[in-house]
Amino acid sequence: MNQDRTLHSQRGAAQAALLIASAIGLCVVLGTLWLQSNPPAERYTEPSVEYGRQLIRDTARNMGPAHEDPSMRYTGTSMDCASCHLDTGTRPGTLSLLQAAQRYPRFSGRDGRVGDLRDRINGCMTRSMNGKELDRESVQMRSMEMYIRRLNKQYAVMGESRQLPDEPPTFSEPDRAADVAAGELVFEANCAVCHGADGQGLLAAIDKSEGYLFPPLWGPDSFNNGAGMTRLLTAARFIKARMPLGKPDLTDDEAYDVAAYMNSHKRPQRPNLEVDYPDLKNKPVDSPYPPYADDFPIEQHRLGPFQPIRDFYRGLE
Repeated sequence: MNQDRTLHSQRGAAQAALLIASAIGLCVVLGTLWLQSNPPAERYTEPSVEYGRQLIRDTARNMGPAHEDPSMRYTGTSMDCASCHLDTGTRPGTLSLLQAAQRYPRFSGRDGRVGDLRDRINGCMTRSMNGKELDRESVQMRSMEMYIRRLNKQYAVMGESRQLPDEPPTFSEPDRAADVAAGELVFEANCAVCHGADGQGLLAAIDKSEGYLFPPLWGPDSFNNGAGMTRLLTAARFIKARMPLGKPDLTDDEAYDVAAYMNSHKRPQRPNLEVDYPDLKNKPVDSPYPPYADDFPIEQHRLGPFQPIRDFYRGLE
């Protein structure tokens, strides 16, 4: 009798587990189908703040390489602007868009001239998004500019406590060369769970036009080698401030090394990088591509230590 009861209980538990697994599978399938059936945003004929918000939040859906309309394929990656500008740029702190508008126009050493906010947007489009420039007067460009300017107004009326970034202490640069092998261990322990063991990210749906839940950090669908994130110090500052997402707790050394590991991989190549920084003395010390106005090896520009390079340029002043 007891044996029969045991067998009956085991069968019941197995059936319950099967039902639960089936329900979970059904939810996953339905969720995927819903995401796949979610069409690109309405085509706006007039610029608006809301359209600008959609373009930055859902860049891949609205103007990515898989867009159903070839004329709307502006980016060369299925990442979103919000992959780096977290919470559609509304989160205070590193890479926030809340104060971006007030920084322009300003001089760009990379371009060798004063540029405005639209120039900066196109810089992101062609480098971080590995795509092509938007027409300066297009609905898309004006909408994105309107959204960023609205964020600046929003920031101005926020209370002081809400303006403060919720971030760990600012990254402090180690006085050494970055260690790529140590960075790989940091990646495996802290980053691979979201970005994948191969660094290729996690898609939001089977349909690549829906973008990524977690973006690729290298490879053919990542930012190209002319993007600011390929600079070791730029990447390390972002990683220290924001990663792992929701619990940024890496040390300075860990952020430094994992940034070097991320940027040791292949990624899309932007042509004509040699024309960047017409005055090479304005080139950042961690710019990973030549030419330079110094004789330091390219590996030191990529991995550090950077203080000797800074000292050299200070001697030229």
